[in-house]
Amino acid sequence: MTFRVETTAEAEREADAILEWLISEHAGDTGVRWFWALEDAIESLAEFPKRCSLAPESAHFPFEVRHLLYGRPPHVYRILFTMDGNTVYVLHIRHGRRRPVGH
Repeated sequence: MTFRVETTAEAEREADAILEWLISEHAGDTGVRWFWALEDAIESLAEFPKRCSLAPESAHFPFEVRHLLYGRPPHVYRILFTMDGNTVYVLHIRHGRRRPVGH
């Protein structure tokens, strides 16, 4: 089964902030390629999203929250998402060192 992937406005703002940071740090082509690969990782949720483990935040919400880890230490990002029917909703994109949402 293929899922539709939708990104919330909040997650889009977070992705834009990551790209702005990469540009401000003069990451150049490497940063842009990293960012496009982040977008590819998000789109990969269309196939087998349940391959991703439950996020620590899941206990604080009335619905299941999972996370896809993207990147290599120390630059790992957590793509937080939930599922409803055959739609995956990307809720947040957070650096792995940040505290879980709701804590």
